[in-house]
Amino acid sequence: MSGLPLSGLSALVTGAASGMGRATAELLARQGAKVAVTDVSEAGAAAVAQGLAAEGLAARAWALDVTDAGRIAAVVGEAAGAFGGLDILVNNAGVSGFSPLGSDDYESVWARSLEVLLTAHQRLVRAALPHLKASASPRIVNVASTEALGATAFDSPYAAAKAGVVGLTRAMAVELGRDGICVNCVCPGPILTGMTAGIPEADRATFARRRTALGRYGRPEEVAHVIVSLCAPAASYITGAIIPVDGGLMARNA
Repeated sequence: MSGLPLSGLSALVTGAASGMGRATAELLARQGAKVAVTDVSEAGAAAVAQGLAAEGLAARAWALDVTDAGRIAAVVGEAAGAFGGLDILVNNAGVSGFSPLGSDDYESVWARSLEVLLTAHQRLVRAALPHLKASASPRIVNVASTEALGATAFDSPYAAAKAGVVGLTRAMAVELGRDGICVNCVCPGPILTGMTAGIPEADRATFARRRTALGRYGRPEEVAHVIVSLCAPAASYITGAIIPVDGGLMARNA
């Protein structure tokens, strides 16, 4: 384990029971990090941590609803205590936030989108900040979306929240740079996760063929590799970066 890139470091990942969060937690652990696997699903987080432990890797699970500020503070403190500090924070937890402007549920979708997708990010960073400042290799990676860079109809709550994550990342990178904390943002495009599982396969194929340069949806592991690369000690001069992981979606005009 001592020869692995993240050996000796500890990480906390939100929304880690499935999809990109799970892939990220697993890759962090396999690269040598001690990982706090957190998710609103206690059973889901436990299953991921148990699977990693069965591989001989260091992982523990915590139930975490990122809309609960008190629970955020408690989990961050417990994870840092269990691992002897905290070096890496990956803000990944998310919800879908699609609603037409004229919909009766728009206000509730708007409020929940901002609470989960944006407000939770700053709360987690603020809770983790004392531990990150004590780290020799502190990293924050916020997960946004290509919807922050070019929106789709009916997704204004989601797009606004994700655009906020981009702005928050840049502002945090500037503010925390003097403390040596690198803050970056990954913007996944169309990825095969639970959030996209309800889209008919034929529709996914058509969208990917028409909109992405690679002609396919991405896999959670492909996003995880970018996130984890930003967490490595070698990525010490990358901060304030907004990185699409989208198969060429944003590069394509037509």
